[in-house]
Amino acid sequence: MTNSPTFTLLEATHWQDYELLDSGDGQKLERFGKYIFARPESQAMWSRALPRSEWDNAHGVFIPTGEESGGHWQLKKRVDEKWVMNYPLPTQNNLRFNVMTTPGRHLGVFPEVASHWDFMADSIQKSGAKPNILNLFGYTGLATLAAAAAGASVTHVDASKKSVGWARENQELSGLGDRPIRWIVEDALKYVQREAKRGVKYDGVILDPPKFGRGPKGEVWEVYKSLPNLLDEIRQCLSDDPLFVIVTVYAVRASAIHVAQAVDEMMKKHKGLLDSGELVTREKSANRLLSQAVYARWSR
Repeated sequence: MTNSPTFTLLEATHWQDYELLDSGDGQKLERFGKYIFARPESQAMWSRALPRSEWDNAHGVFIPTGEESGGHWQLKKRVDEKWVMNYPLPTQNNLRFNVMTTPGRHLGVFPEVASHWDFMADSIQKSGAKPNILNLFGYTGLATLAAAAAGASVTHVDASKKSVGWARENQELSGLGDRPIRWIVEDALKYVQREAKRGVKYDGVILDPPKFGRGPKGEVWEVYKSLPNLLDEIRQCLSDDPLFVIVTVYAVRASAIHVAQAVDEMMKKHKGLLDSGELVTREKSANRLLSQAVYARWSR
């Protein structure tokens, strides 16, 4: 690397509908809208700050099993099948989206990545153009909608038909039904390879890969083995003057510096700034920071 990237603890500070209430003893206690949930959190290697009565008051607890993301929700109070949350974007748009308890431990939103939504929206608005953005592993579409709200054309790719359907519902809820978004159910690597052959170019890429996953036709994704190849293919799809590349990696024993070096290698022919670090959430109870993921972010 020509210069070491800056190392930042990125905190999403604009939430009103989400709070990390407490954490500790391998658990976290969170508020999603009007409901409170307790979920496993291996990074919380300290003692809980709130009394047990506060934890016992949660609407639901996720009980994990041995396999990756396996387990089930134990609901102790009535919870709607789905409910709506909001996030205020710097574009003056409000993201509105459905959340729900899923068969995994997730609820349809990763609140800590909202700092990336703010960054994208700001970058797109300041560019004065209508950039072409690619969102891979797009999940329920919140990064896609943040980019579209700021004026970008977005291609959203996810291997899960259910997730793409959920994302389209979020588009309507957010009042962004008229924005230029293409929704693609496809394996990320196969899609990018096809775009490269077609000569399609993107001004920005959002990449939020899982640790492990399968494509629509059983394609296997393992982040350590698959990410370098995907970054190499994405490089061929970048415009001559790209706006940003954002890579966020969860649930792996990788340092942010390793992700930053992979992105630096990918972007070596472009002039820009490289930032890396951790996405963190601040506890309401004891003001501790909980690290949720590592990231690298290249910007023009």
